[in-house]
Amino acid sequence: MAKKKKILFFSDFGVDDMVAGLFSYYSNELEFVGVVADYGNISKEDALRNVEFFKNLTGIYDIPVFGGAEIPLTGDLPTYYPEIHGPSGLGPIIPEFFTDGTLENFNNINDLIKKYENEIIIFSAGRLTSLATMFILYPEMMRKVKDIYLMGGAFLTAGNVTPVAEANFFSDPYAANLVMQLSPKKIHIVPLDVSKHAVLTPDFVNKLNEHYLKTNDKVGQIIKPMIDYYYKYYKKMNPNLIGSPMHDLLAMWAVSDQSNMEYIEVPVKISVEKGESFGQSMGDFRETIMKAPWPVHRLAYQFDYSLFINQIYTTLTSKKVR
Repeated sequence: MAKKKKILFFSDFGVDDMVAGLFSYYSNELEFVGVVADYGNISKEDALRNVEFFKNLTGIYDIPVFGGAEIPLTGDLPTYYPEIHGPSGLGPIIPEFFTDGTLENFNNINDLIKKYENEIIIFSAGRLTSLATMFILYPEMMRKVKDIYLMGGAFLTAGNVTPVAEANFFSDPYAANLVMQLSPKKIHIVPLDVSKHAVLTPDFVNKLNEHYLKTNDKVGQIIKPMIDYYYKYYKKMNPNLIGSPMHDLLAMWAVSDQSNMEYIEVPVKISVEKGESFGQSMGDFRETIMKAPWPVHRLAYQFDYSLFINQIYTTLTSKKVR
């Protein structure tokens, strides 16, 4: 068996983050070696609780957990979205675990990066405050990271918080822009442009759940109630929607070798100007030799939906190899 890709997961562990995490759990190619629990659609405290829920559900108790940011670099208090992700971030599921919401061991991430030097892949599914902090405090350590993947931004499509801004970037555009500027590697960015097309239909979710019920897979059985809750909100906002857009799941799939995500390299900048453009993600797509003097990153722009949905089903229904 090929060596697994080692993932350091930055996340608030809401619905789509949890599904992305479960994809990694079922995958024979990906492996969580650490989790940074951040504020996001829920509080840092709730994120830490959801990580404990994930560990107990999967039986993977040895994943090191690091306490991430509680507030953005804007200084504003975070806005949470229980109507989308549920009161605890997992739809109707409310885990009953006690966790220390004051966990402050962020600098210990360095030990993990040293342990897996030039192997570790950072995957960010949420706000970028903690990741930006790593670049500010430990720039040399971040050079020892193999790759960075993140879900965020809306480049050639509408935003989901404002007409031009996506939630992860809008909630802390200072952090998002710092990550783009300070990263020594070209970041793989999976924006709304593609992730809005990564929908799981109710029929697909029901088919998954039938498999989990038939095989008595208690881990997989949490997927349907979470996605059903998620879809109910999105369907209310957009009656034409045929399924739940799983943004973070698409980005996690992009990390795997089986994906066929296509990227274009463009200069990228995130607007930090107060006003209507706040949090807007900009790419210089001009087909000329004249380009904006911004850092160049890899922007996902196309994927094969049929391949995606087939591989998601195959992975999520595969026998877990431990």
